[in-house]
Amino acid sequence: MAEKPSPTATHSENPQQKPFSGENPKKPSDAAPNSNQIKDPDDWVSGTEPMTGAQASYLKTLSEEAHDPEAFDPTLDKAEASKRIDALKQKMGM
Repeated sequence: MAEKPSPTATHSENPQQKPFSGENPKKPSDAAPNSNQIKDPDDWVSGTEPMTGAQASYLKTLSEEAHDPEAFDPTLDKAEASKRIDALKQKMGM
């Protein structure tokens, strides 16, 4: 006959469980050095797709604030839009 577990046993007494340390096991410092956190837009798989609505809106706003309306082109792809956004932000000291 198998021995029954003690009625006062708790989950923390299970030797297979580790106590919660309070730390996030997937914190950014654990990311692989070649992860996609910062990737060159030219290397984006979806970089040739049309820019997103958010990119278009942000690029239009930045181009107006930078007094550079030619920087906005509604036919840009995602990668080129990202590069122009970065260039305008740098130009404006952002």
